[in-house]
Amino acid sequence: MNGMPATLSYLLITWGTITAVLLVLVIYGNTLSIREDDEIYLNRAEDHMMAAEQRVLITKMDRVKRVIMVLASVSGILLIASAGLWAWIGFHS
Repeated sequence: MNGMPATLSYLLITWGTITAVLLVLVIYGNTLSIREDDEIYLNRAEDHMMAAEQRVLITKMDRVKRVIMVLASVSGILLIASAGLWAWIGFHS
């Protein structure tokens, strides 16, 4: 066999793409988290106005957290599948 089999190539490309998206979402989630920590309420009027923004921010963070968990699971499964296919190809060639 010359080079890498197509199936293994597709698995690795898919894993790399999913992992890159995962890293971007982790960075985005961290920037949201930093914004959430920066809130300081000075009086009741500001507290009421900022509370709506805070709820929206927390909703975004929860949504991003769920997507990160799914992508991390898919990335792990693809990495294990790629390693298994690589080992199977190695043993059978």
